[in-house]
Amino acid sequence: MNFELFIARKVHFSKTAGERQVTPPAVRLAMIGIALGLATMILSVAIIIGFKKEVWNKVIGFGAHIQITNFDSNSSYETTPIIVSDTLLKELQTFPGIRHVEKFATKPGIIKTDVDFQGIVLKGVDEQFDWTFFKENLREGDTFIVTPDSVSTKVVLSKYIADLLSLKCGDSFLSYFVQGVDDVRPRRFTICGIYETGFDYDKVFVYADIKQVRRLNGWDDESVSGLELMVDDFEHLDQISEQLYFHMINKQDRMGNTFYTRSIKELNLMIFNWLGVLDINVLIILILVMAVSGFTMISGLLIIIIERIQMIGILKALGQENKSIRSVFLYISFFLIGKGMIWGNVIGLIICFIQAQFRLIKLNPTDYYIDAVPIDLSFTNWLLINLGALTISLLMMLMPSYLITRINPARSIRFE
Repeated sequence: MNFELFIARKVHFSKTAGERQVTPPAVRLAMIGIALGLATMILSVAIIIGFKKEVWNKVIGFGAHIQITNFDSNSSYETTPIIVSDTLLKELQTFPGIRHVEKFATKPGIIKTDVDFQGIVLKGVDEQFDWTFFKENLREGDTFIVTPDSVSTKVVLSKYIADLLSLKCGDSFLSYFVQGVDDVRPRRFTICGIYETGFDYDKVFVYADIKQVRRLNGWDDESVSGLELMVDDFEHLDQISEQLYFHMINKQDRMGNTFYTRSIKELNLMIFNWLGVLDINVLIILILVMAVSGFTMISGLLIIIIERIQMIGILKALGQENKSIRSVFLYISFFLIGKGMIWGNVIGLIICFIQAQFRLIKLNPTDYYIDAVPIDLSFTNWLLINLGALTISLLMMLMPSYLITRINPARSIRFE
């Protein structure tokens, strides 16, 4: 049997009155510090990852992973079209790392009701458009179906625009689009669905049949504002986007237009830079929490050593080496840290579960883009947090354990 482990278990788990002196209030506080620290770390990582994923999904839902547009297009929604042939579509669909390709076209306009008006961007989509994101965020109605042989007058707009103009599902409205100096083109649409994401794009986009936008712009059936592409793995987005950029930059359509490839990170640089800063914030939180928890455990171990100073002297007098005695107290520290971590996991995971299921802690969507604190905690992240906390805590225990080497057996045996 491991002698050090045996002694540590006898010291820590002894039930006899007078023997059990290893859990005074200061040591209990150290365990509480470990528990609260681990719970804080679990919650911090779960909230930050959840928040980033929520924002990512909303940005990507409105703009896919990669966009290919005309190199000459400006930053407005009044775009210069590109010609997309079937050959180009097949080439992109088989490009390594690309799993989905869809066309889109945009046209700025104004919705006018009897009492109010609002500027919008009509975004035309084709039959390949992936409605998954909008179906997850629908508040009323449903999406529409785009068919090659007919032009749909149905649209999906945001709850923000609907509330602003007092519109609801089934209502129809007039929109006006300016094509030239004296060319204002009215169109009547019917609302089939209302979505709400809490994102800024809710104030802008109304989704319609792409053929409506082509007619407004006077484009043929192959002309589009651009292509939206989804990748297989978001982790490889930068690499795939770069490869696709150089693949497309030397190509031109039949009108001589050059293709311009950008990832969603480039199109929303400020948002993704902001999300990157959150990683630094959570790292600082983890370091501070680990430091506080570690120092409380250091003080707890020092108290345990002082209370067991007679035992240390006796063991030394019997010929036990410093390394062996230090191992005894490191085992005791492991038991205390383990208890604290168990309670920390219980507290952290229960709070994560409650928030994920019931979304009790609310946020202002105007400021945070989401209406409740998000939670996303994978088993891998949970395991890494626990292993990291355990390893760092034990390493921090090495320093106070060196105090044992300074204890004199003759003096310590007389210590009371």
